[in-house]
Amino acid sequence: MGALLAVIPWAAGAAGQPNFEVIHLWTNGAPGFEDRKDIPEVAVSYKVNHINNPSVTLFLPPKEKATGAAVLIFPGGGNTELGFVPEGIEAGEYFASNGVAAFAVKYRLTREPGSPYDINIHPRQDGQRAIRLVRSRAAEWGVDPHRIGMVGFSAGGEVVSRCVFSDMNGDTNSPDPIERESARPDFVVSIYPGSGGIPRDTPYVNPPPIFLLVADDDVSHTSAVVSLMNGYRAAKASVEVHIFARGEHAFNMGYRSHLATIKGWPKRMMDWMADNNILDPAFPGKGVK
Repeated sequence: MGALLAVIPWAAGAAGQPNFEVIHLWTNGAPGFEDRKDIPEVAVSYKVNHINNPSVTLFLPPKEKATGAAVLIFPGGGNTELGFVPEGIEAGEYFASNGVAAFAVKYRLTREPGSPYDINIHPRQDGQRAIRLVRSRAAEWGVDPHRIGMVGFSAGGEVVSRCVFSDMNGDTNSPDPIERESARPDFVVSIYPGSGGIPRDTPYVNPPPIFLLVADDDVSHTSAVVSLMNGYRAAKASVEVHIFARGEHAFNMGYRSHLATIKGWPKRMMDWMADNNILDPAFPGKGVK
């Protein structure tokens, strides 16, 4: 099955919210749940609920600024909601303004009352489908298929972990060309991630380079970052870690914090991306060093 291209409004309940180009991950709805694809989302203030037809929202940089790099963004919200404005729209606009094509993912929520979705199956299915979709249309969007990363906030970081620490190979026999693509990201950014999806007793096998960031007073999420760091170090894989003294949880892109470190954290991420040649168009097709 192919992907459906549609421009639909993101109704936040706030006046003046612009429309964005939204592409559903499956034309006929998520496999096994096709009968739920027309159930409307509920968007109030900064958050979105009741996601039954998972999608990506596009934030493409101006051609003169485009670096060829791309990210799939997974907002947090405890699997009960998505903080889509601060960790989807604002993050997407930030990346695009820095020359990185961004695709904010609305994935299915497993902890809403009455949710039929399994936390170990369906968010991962959405995440892997999203990166396969972007990789399959990389030329159309001016993206280097070897410089596509995943960015997760909080519960979105758990989705990224579930995607990365599982089978990421494409199905070469699939009749759907999207499913033939690899779901392996070329790099990962995980911001105050939860612990879900992190292997406990299994060595990491060739994990993509990762950037980790959290505040030390966000105790449970700091432990998840330390666990990821230790797993990467044991695998002798590339890892960069920032643990700020203060900031607590869910500081998003740092815009609303009074702390200079929190306000400036996105620049640390962009520095890491630059140092790893992710932003360098002179390295097309060579991936991340």
